[in-house]
Amino acid sequence: MKVSKVFTAGVLCLAMAGAAFAQSRTETTVEDEYMSSVEDVIITELSASPEYDNKVIALQYLENALGEGRSTPDMIAAMRSLAGEGVTKKSRTNGRLMNNYPDIRKKACELLGQVATEEAKDTLVQIIQDDTEPMVVSAAVHALGDIGLNEGDEVVGAIEFVQRRYAALNPSSSLALEILFAYEKLADTVTDRAPMIESIAAIAANYRFATTVRTKAYDLLRQLQAR
Repeated sequence: MKVSKVFTAGVLCLAMAGAAFAQSRTETTVEDEYMSSVEDVIITELSASPEYDNKVIALQYLENALGEGRSTPDMIAAMRSLAGEGVTKKSRTNGRLMNNYPDIRKKACELLGQVATEEAKDTLVQIIQDDTEPMVVSAAVHALGDIGLNEGDEVVGAIEFVQRRYAALNPSSSLALEILFAYEKLADTVTDRAPMIESIAAIAANYRFATTVRTKAYDLLRQLQAR
């Protein structure tokens, strides 16, 4: 009888503890969700603000969130919007472009590189095709290499287009180096390697690029040959 009573008391204690834990966990979950939704609203409002400083603060919020492993659809939407400031999203006053912020776009591209989603990849592909600032394009190319998505050679094809465009109009050693790094990361995803190899060879043979860049191009060609 005593054993039965002790067992019953133990079951009741466990049930009460379980209920308390479930309630605590529910309250914590609700609080976390509330704080997350508040953070999303703050980031969305700051990124949409016409003020440059507010966009900088939005990027700081986004960087902190990603560093802590948080990423929501609203955050990704904010990054995509900031990556297109002055290019895909233009604000004009009396015909003058008011939101041409290359440094904002560059930072947003870097953050998108930490988000391995189709939306992030699509935004970055659009940026390297539409943007004319080498530092922004370099950041976007680097991010595409980090993401690693290249279905149907879409990304490598876009990067190859960028290499040809800038080699003819505005050769940049830093951009060429980022292109080589991206090719290296994406090489195993490429179906038709011929355009990529031609692009790498063009960098290797272009003496307007720094020697270190051309050396990297030769090394990458040897790596691809070995594969």
